[in-house]
Amino acid sequence: MSGEEVFIGSIDQGTTSTRFIIYDGSASPIGSHQVEFTQFYPQSGWVEHDPMEILESVRVCIAKAVDKATAAGHNVDNGLKAIGLTNQRETTVVWSKSTGLPLYNAIVWMDVRTSSICRKLEKELPGGRTHFVETCGLPISTYFSALKLLWLLENVDAVKEAVKKGDALFGTIDTWLIWNLTGGTDNGLHVTDMSNASRTMLMNLKTLDWDKATLDALGIPAELLPKIVSNAEIIGNIGKGWPITGIPISGCLGDQHAAMVGQACRKGEAKSTYGTGAFILLNTGEEVIKSNHGLLSTLAYKLGPKAPTNYALEGSIAIAGAAVQWLRDSLGVIKSASEIEELALQVDSTGGVYFVPAFNGLFAPWWRDDARGVCIGITRFTNKSHIARAVLESMCFQVKDVLDSMNKDAGEKGESKNAKGEFLLRVDGGATVNNLLMQIQADILGTPVIRPADIETTALGAAYAAGLAVGVWTENEIFSSGEKMKKATTFHPILAEELRKNKVASWCKAVERTFDLADLSL
Repeated sequence: MSGEEVFIGSIDQGTTSTRFIIYDGSASPIGSHQVEFTQFYPQSGWVEHDPMEILESVRVCIAKAVDKATAAGHNVDNGLKAIGLTNQRETTVVWSKSTGLPLYNAIVWMDVRTSSICRKLEKELPGGRTHFVETCGLPISTYFSALKLLWLLENVDAVKEAVKKGDALFGTIDTWLIWNLTGGTDNGLHVTDMSNASRTMLMNLKTLDWDKATLDALGIPAELLPKIVSNAEIIGNIGKGWPITGIPISGCLGDQHAAMVGQACRKGEAKSTYGTGAFILLNTGEEVIKSNHGLLSTLAYKLGPKAPTNYALEGSIAIAGAAVQWLRDSLGVIKSASEIEELALQVDSTGGVYFVPAFNGLFAPWWRDDARGVCIGITRFTNKSHIARAVLESMCFQVKDVLDSMNKDAGEKGESKNAKGEFLLRVDGGATVNNLLMQIQADILGTPVIRPADIETTALGAAYAAGLAVGVWTENEIFSSGEKMKKATTFHPILAEELRKNKVASWCKAVERTFDLADLSL
């Protein structure tokens, strides 16, 4: 589009912070604001957010980002064409339709309070842990929204009462935000998108609708659930009482799916996002590939109601950047997350130390909620630099475990390679500013790692989807990656192959040491 200035806004609601970024017609950011919000840990393994605080963080971010862009001379009020939304997935909210207030705190994706419900279902259902895999692609795990919703239905009186009265609404964070943005108690829209719905355990991957047999098996009332829409279509307009009103919300994707669009991942291409956790997705095209190696089959994206559906294999790592936060906040080894690179660079290896951050169990490809964190190979020689480097390596080893599983599931054909026959991993997320981390990742994989010029691809992906729906961009413009690749930084492996193999074997030994530790005495 030419002539007048055109802008697309993107709400990026993450696990620890909310951002609003405004992009111009060439998809360059021209104004943004970020707010951190409170993490609540009421008991060991429990993690909650206050849905009202999240709502307020969105309001503040929109207002401040618009102010910044306007102060920089951009006519945002006239040029803003649409809003995209991306969010932390699986995190579950139940609220009152009549008052608009949450009936309990949001239960966060990494919360493990539902492990006893998981065990019970595994025993009762004929298919055990994989009972629902055929329909939704996911194993029974504390990770997914359906289990969190069951916990709320069983344990919170306010939720039970509201369900009886027909006053309860369920949603992941996207649903909670869209309902509030489009009017709330005044006819707010109760919708979710396919990528977020695919993470509840309740959506059928083939029909792209709620699966009746699953709802019946779990005893979840269908009337609690939002309507499912595609990732790029006009959902509704922002209502009164927000810093911007009347603007269409026209893109919505879970954070990892948004990053796939932001990274322009076509069939056979994979991306790894390093945030609180790390999430590796491989686009498998229009085919659902069932994993035999501990990965999830999930939706990648569907960029319009009539667009083809792209699926993905996903490996989720619970603790990546969160291990760096633990070094900073719980141990005081570093004062800021950015200091870890400098500390780790003071040594040229971990000195034989291996750290496995199984703080709340292990996700893909192990799926062991009985695992707990270990740090092995410690000697009198070990210092904090070795530990810092081992923490960085732990992120990279976990990513390698997932990519190895992807290779086994999708086969050689499933991964697209460059002219040299190399598989290229696209990376993004806050932690990728750490050059040492990226070099370690390339070394441990033995293949190149590509970091784009703009590492915040999650917000960009949601903006792309929103812009696509209102005609600001075409799919061709979004997926023509040639130009983007020119500005990207590539990290090539330099570690000797023999040493790489030995390190990987040592890591596997360390992972095995984490199993069956959940009942250690206090």
